[in-house]
Amino acid sequence: MYEDKTLICKECGKEFVFTAGEQEFYASKGFENEPQRCKACRQNRKNAAKPEREMYTAVCAACGKEATVPFKPREDRPVYCSECFARMKEER
Repeated sequence: MYEDKTLICKECGKEFVFTAGEQEFYASKGFENEPQRCKACRQNRKNAAKPEREMYTAVCAACGKEATVPFKPREDRPVYCSECFARMKEER
């Protein structure tokens, strides 16, 4: 029913293939328009809106090693390195 189509990316101008499988997926989701950007340009556009995640350094409450975490550590809560956190999760 669907056949691969070659489209031109409106962002970079390169040709890309809109596969039959992708067309079927688009139809199943109710999308009526064909993609206008190649996969790489869609991915770049998607990631451009995301701010870089801020990481914080803390000392692991279990082993004392330095740990990097994606949240600001608080004085009233312990922080664990990834190894200790995984070990604690397994013990539950």
